[in-house]
Amino acid sequence: MRNRFVASVLAVVGVWAAPAAADPSAPASSKSVSRTGLPYKPDDDQAGPKEVVDAIRSRREGGKLLNLDRMLLNSPGFAKGWNGMFGAIRGQLAVPAKLREIAIMAVGSLNSADYEWAQHAPEFVKAGGTQAQLAALKDVPAARNNAKLFDEAERATLALTLEMTRSIKVSDATMQRIRKALPVDQVVELIGTIAGYNMASRFLVATGVEIE
Repeated sequence: MRNRFVASVLAVVGVWAAPAAADPSAPASSKSVSRTGLPYKPDDDQAGPKEVVDAIRSRREGGKLLNLDRMLLNSPGFAKGWNGMFGAIRGQLAVPAKLREIAIMAVGSLNSADYEWAQHAPEFVKAGGTQAQLAALKDVPAARNNAKLFDEAERATLALTLEMTRSIKVSDATMQRIRKALPVDQVVELIGTIAGYNMASRFLVATGVEIE
């Protein structure tokens, strides 16, 4: 059901990118290596230390490991830290979910991280995003100035995301905009979210993790 929803969302905005594979008929979840040849751990009892795998499964629909998880579990210590940080970003912060997902979608778009986009397109819609906004996020520089589709807090979020992702350094003007839009704790959380998903997108692209 989730996969059908993801496919329908991405078909609307023209972002779907079929993962490269030696055997196109095999589902991505059954592959043993990624597009770049790095191995996936199996989605079974051999995936890694039980406590680490169980913690990851507890965050996944139906307890099924994602391809990202199967890649991360090549290093259980790294997978544990990753799961803890992104579990906090997704479920323990005060920053509004829609602003979080706008930032994540923008990072995925800017970094050409198809996997990140595919995983979060449904989450963006669930958080209140529209199909028109989703389509607009394919062009982040234009979206940050689109007052018809995005309110001021959303445009400030896009400006912050664009500068952090492309320039690293954030301008005083952009910082003032986001400070006016959000309280300090949420500003820090949003900056951390953007930083975290830039890391995620770079990991995904470099390792060649494919869409399920």
